[in-house]
Amino acid sequence: MKLPRSFFARPSVIVARELIGCYFAKGALLVRIVETEAYLGDGSDPASHAHNGQTPRNLVMFGPPAHLYVYRSYGIHFCANIVCGDKPPQAVLLRAAEPVEGEAVMRRNRGLSKDVSSHAILRGPGNFCKALGITLEHNGASLLSGAFSLHAPRKSDTDFAVGVSSRIGISKAVEHPYRFFAMESRHVSAHRNSGKHSTKKGRA
Repeated sequence: MKLPRSFFARPSVIVARELIGCYFAKGALLVRIVETEAYLGDGSDPASHAHNGQTPRNLVMFGPPAHLYVYRSYGIHFCANIVCGDKPPQAVLLRAAEPVEGEAVMRRNRGLSKDVSSHAILRGPGNFCKALGITLEHNGASLLSGAFSLHAPRKSDTDFAVGVSSRIGISKAVEHPYRFFAMESRHVSAHRNSGKHSTKKGRA
């Protein structure tokens, strides 16, 4: 089932948790999300790009939910975020995923040989974007129409526990428990076993 606009029009912390186990599609490429991080824009989160107000770079975060916010990190790789929130600006960083359809294309995009484990293809936000061919040209793309879409977990997916931890790879507001990940997934990025278990169950 394709996720509707109402799914994204909620606080980023809720969306980030519920995206674990959902499917992200870009054309014929399909992946299952296993790790996310929530970022707020209410003044309480200095790690958020929206913390100091609107700029040309973060303009998409201040728009309606259900759009991609893509930026270049450290001038090297791209990071893909989902704009969400009951009030803008909020977003969820897509940190890692499991390849489902189109793995050969993802490997080619990453320049990976066949002997590299599939667990490494989409592990980390930069690798996520490179594997799926996401660049700055996709900044602002809709998740409700066009090449991109998000879909609910399938009934055939097995249950899993969701872990919660502080965010990683940042230097500000590291204490906030805004990172969510599939506990047993080997596709999750570094520190995958850190944090606490969620009391809720998902599907993966």
